[in-house]
Amino acid sequence: MQKIRVGIVRGGPSSEYEVSLKTGQTVLKHLPEKYIPVDILIDKAGLWHKDGWQTNPEDVFRNVDVVFNALHGEYGEDGKIQQLMDQFSMPYTGSNALASAIGMNKLQSKNIFKENNIKTPAHILFRKDEGSIPDFAKTIFRSFPLPVIIKPVDRGSSVGVSKVLSFAEIVPALEKAFTYSDTVLVEEFIKGREATCGVIDCYRNQDIYSLLPIEIVPPEKSFFDYESKYNGESKEICPGNFSKEEKQNLQKLAIAVHKALGLRHYSRTDFIVSPKRGIYVLEVNTLPGLTEQSLLPKSLDAIGSNLSHFIDHVIQLAVTKK
Repeated sequence: MQKIRVGIVRGGPSSEYEVSLKTGQTVLKHLPEKYIPVDILIDKAGLWHKDGWQTNPEDVFRNVDVVFNALHGEYGEDGKIQQLMDQFSMPYTGSNALASAIGMNKLQSKNIFKENNIKTPAHILFRKDEGSIPDFAKTIFRSFPLPVIIKPVDRGSSVGVSKVLSFAEIVPALEKAFTYSDTVLVEEFIKGREATCGVIDCYRNQDIYSLLPIEIVPPEKSFFDYESKYNGESKEICPGNFSKEEKQNLQKLAIAVHKALGLRHYSRTDFIVSPKRGIYVLEVNTLPGLTEQSLLPKSLDAIGSNLSHFIDHVIQLAVTKK
């Protein structure tokens, strides 16, 4: 039987380039032997390379049977590369173009959460060309009690996100977020425990299987931003120390988010568990990281699975177009 050639696409013109390289390396390392790996690097300039040689997408797609999308952030998770692969009828892992674009855009996601009665923090949106940063800062100060969370509307891995504790911190946080996007989202801060929960399609005889929720304990006086995600300072407890009811509700909500956004194959949703206000959805990751520091591999270990089995499963979903 002829082996399936799997193109592992990593890198990309994204603020999460380095994380994507590591995710792709993990997939290459754990790819089952029944597949032939083809290493595909997209550099920061957007140029494609196959096995170290510069090439183009058309040549890549002619020489692989399926793509494992190991990209993160812009281009990889916002629907752009998905549209390109759809044009070539190339099977690929992860959500389709439309669901990816919606999942990457925090405002569009929030609107769908609200339509489906999924609680998400109150927010306000600012566009760079619709006013000045000092005026935005005054509006934020009048609109929300501090602290607030300020983030780019369309970036992942907590890139450009700040927790603002005082009026003096608002302008620098806005400037930081606007360096990543022309549109910035400001959210109320909900005090509680941070959690995340992954789901996998067609797994263990379930249409959508929920993994065990992870509890995230950031460094003291911090929160789970980009630095604390990847510098090893945060504690990640899997399974998290949640009550049976909290655990079940987190799992149900992770499935509900996956369904509401029309996601495919796998996803991971981030939450705040408030003792007074309940569970709030913060955002969804349509292509969760698979690095050594990433949360999805920890969830797989906790249920007695592993990356090789997961990668095989997801590739088969893509090949069979499920």
